[in-house]
Amino acid sequence: MTIANPTITLWRPVGPKELALIAASGMRAFPPRLPEQPIFYPVLTEAYAVKIARDWNVPASGSGHVLRFEVLRTFVDRYEVREAGGRDHLEYWIPSEHLAEFNAAIVGPIVLVKTFP
Repeated sequence: MTIANPTITLWRPVGPKELALIAASGMRAFPPRLPEQPIFYPVLTEAYAVKIARDWNVPASGSGHVLRFEVLRTFVDRYEVREAGGRDHLEYWIPSEHLAEFNAAIVGPIVLVKTFP
């Protein structure tokens, strides 16, 4: 992060298929959403990402992963932080048609920080 271009750290819980697509991008971009996924939701805390990866992704797909990345604050400031079922469950709702622009606002690599088998 620089003062000229401040960033925010965000987190993303993913399953193995999405992780493979992110890895194929060189850990630089999230894949396009599927038609039944109109929203891309990065979350604001590692704890919330862990909960989703462990409690949802593992049962649904056999493993869950937590990713950390930096995004230009000037991009995400256009969106509201949403509460998803609890005070500690905060996320941005990025419309799927804005995902390419979101990916362009990522600074540095997307980092795999935790895996739940």
